[in-house]
Amino acid sequence: MYFLDFEKPIAELESKIEELRHLSDADGLNIAEEVGRLQVKVDKQLKGVYAKLTPWQKTQVARHPNRPHCIDYLKALFTDVTPLAGDRVFGEDRAIIGGLARFRGQGVVVVGQEKGDDTETRLRHNFGMAMPEGYRKVCKLLDLADRFQLPVLTLVDTAGAYPGVSAEERGQAEAIARSIDACLDLRAPLVSCVIGEGGSGGAIAIAAGNTVMMLEHSIYSVISPEGCASILWRSGGMAQQAAEALRLTAQDLLEFKIIDEVIAEPMGGAHRDRAAVFASVGDAFERHLRELGTLDGATLRQKRREKFLRMGREGLA
Repeated sequence: MYFLDFEKPIAELESKIEELRHLSDADGLNIAEEVGRLQVKVDKQLKGVYAKLTPWQKTQVARHPNRPHCIDYLKALFTDVTPLAGDRVFGEDRAIIGGLARFRGQGVVVVGQEKGDDTETRLRHNFGMAMPEGYRKVCKLLDLADRFQLPVLTLVDTAGAYPGVSAEERGQAEAIARSIDACLDLRAPLVSCVIGEGGSGGAIAIAAGNTVMMLEHSIYSVISPEGCASILWRSGGMAQQAAEALRLTAQDLLEFKIIDEVIAEPMGGAHRDRAAVFASVGDAFERHLRELGTLDGATLRQKRREKFLRMGREGLA
């Protein structure tokens, strides 16, 4: 288990528990009672720490190396997954994963951003930062969903679209804009969930949905705290203050009506009980698909557009 800086007291207790579990009862020690006592302390510490996380600490949890990624949700929630690759223009972008699948018996199109969980996979998926071809692939998948009236489920987890010269040369901004437009034009239900980090246009390109959810300790913002700090204070060291100012937590965004639901995470974050968080996200997806399934295509599209127009009107008021 990887521990964050603010989890050091918890790490020390769990280290003691691990040491005790390696001791044998043959040594004449009754370790069960001591392990139980320490576990109660761990649970109490976790509850106390995670009940009052700062925005910067939530940012760290959202980026936790052990946090479940898009591929983990695909394996846990979907069956008969048929990945579709390429954008029919330039090539394949592995930062965006998508295709046809079954979700609890229902045919869907699933799209997500994959960061990778070790050096090899992070390089392969470009740390979840998509190129223009990734967003053009999203347009292709949404067109498929629209044509066959398949609901779309998206899993958002990116620091942002790739900002390099090569992406700009191939039309990054235009590709993101077309992806957002494809989301808003879709005549099928579109439900999005921010499972980790939702960064800038790279996130909203697949998150302009009828329903947008966030996990309790995920973040969603126009820019990363480090990027904001480098612009405002010309110092990445001010990232903590930037996180406070950005109001990027799920709780803040629910208050501002930017998102529609916050999904509770297991105590200590999604990485501590993957099965529980998969079940919670799956149940939320199913509930919203059932509600949206009663609406026709024109109504779904109109309500989605009105939702995002309302954000702009209320934000300017």
